[in-house]
Amino acid sequence: MPISTARPFSTRAAVVAGLLAVMGICQAGTGWAQERIPPPSREALQFSYAPIVKRATPAVVNVYVRSRVRTSASPFANDPFFQRFFGRGFGLPQERIQQSLGSGVIVSPDGVIVTNTHVVKGGTDTQIRVALFDKREYDARIVAQDERTDLAVLKIEKGGNDFPFLQFADSDKLEVGDVVLAIGNPFGVGQTVTSGIISALARTEMAQSDTQVFLQTDAAINPGNSGGALVDMNGKLVGINTMIFSQSGGSVGIGFAIPSNLVRLVADNAVAGRKIERPWLGAQLETVDRNQAALLKLDRISGAVVVRLTNNGPAAKAGLMLGDVVVGVDGFEVGDSHAVLYRLTTRGVGNTSRIEAIRNGKKVTVDVPLLPAPKPGKDDVRNLSGNHPFDGARVSNILPSVADEFNLDDTEGVVIVAVRSGGVASRLDFQPGDVVMQVGNDKITNVIMLDEITRQPQRLWSVTIKRAGRLLKLQMSG
Repeated sequence: MPISTARPFSTRAAVVAGLLAVMGICQAGTGWAQERIPPPSREALQFSYAPIVKRATPAVVNVYVRSRVRTSASPFANDPFFQRFFGRGFGLPQERIQQSLGSGVIVSPDGVIVTNTHVVKGGTDTQIRVALFDKREYDARIVAQDERTDLAVLKIEKGGNDFPFLQFADSDKLEVGDVVLAIGNPFGVGQTVTSGIISALARTEMAQSDTQVFLQTDAAINPGNSGGALVDMNGKLVGINTMIFSQSGGSVGIGFAIPSNLVRLVADNAVAGRKIERPWLGAQLETVDRNQAALLKLDRISGAVVVRLTNNGPAAKAGLMLGDVVVGVDGFEVGDSHAVLYRLTTRGVGNTSRIEAIRNGKKVTVDVPLLPAPKPGKDDVRNLSGNHPFDGARVSNILPSVADEFNLDDTEGVVIVAVRSGGVASRLDFQPGDVVMQVGNDKITNVIMLDEITRQPQRLWSVTIKRAGRLLKLQMSG
């Protein structure tokens, strides 16, 4: 409910009286269109979001990013035919300055800021400047980036310990219909506040990774709002605005925010100098579709079915079985595999989650310990660098834990698990979860083989990868 600063009890009474008066007039008259009534009192005009805005806006910053981006070479760069017509500089790598603008939220008095990874992701020599609501500006550095959640944590340098900041709300307590405010810097016009409601919870249709779950709001969110705050009526942070659904590029009332419980997890780990450790379930889950619901005789098309179990993994030891349909985690209903992994991630490694599943038409409950994934051996992982397409990529053999993490059907081969910003792999838009299938005429079976191939100079690199079940091919000159 909006906060009032002017005698809330007498104001409420005045509003109720006004409503009763309107209802009486409508009943006595001929209808709404013929009757008009002024506000019953001056106090009734004083309801406003202003107290919330004054509390929240000082902690929302503009984020300016400047980086050097090197474009990849054309596969025809060394071809004499093209050099003859376009000159010897044709197709060679070039550098340009990339600038971007977004928003961020200060979440601690010492200047820790949360924003989106896509706001700060760039090339090399990245420079970040943040501007506060009161026109102060500071340099900031990246503390951590998490591609899978699209969250980045920044730290203001040489700024002190008395910055305005927002406290985290418990996003699990939100309900559809709750009033929220979105604060950010759309289109670079300056800090802007819009109002709306929570339109939906646990949206996964727009997710680009397995742990993304979004709040949906109709508060206007536009380009430049990314990384800004979604706050509740207590002025607390309930989400980080991250994307919109739009066919025009502007707001159509369908915006998405990352829930504050996941934001807090990422921020706390970054400040503590830890990487996010996602629990290893030891099971591959698939979102239930219409055919699976019919086959399993489910009364609803909802949940996540267990399609693979790792022997002696946490899920198998706890008692989950193939064909079980997970419908709840720790008392929260889960509609798909994304929601399951989100709940396990926010619960955290070292804890235990109670999982509810449907098995043969009956509900079963198991307690699963949330353990970190087994550590890969020294020959299972490589950081690749050099004059080849995989420069800046960290690759791994497809171990059971890796297959679970990236929801892969493949059980042998090599998968990209991380991509360093500024490397060739980043510029070629390789993504974590991409499976390297073939380089040239060689089928890739393990990381040692891929490492050896990339050490051999090639005039033209030909690469085949699999992403989300689709084969993609690319070529790059050496």
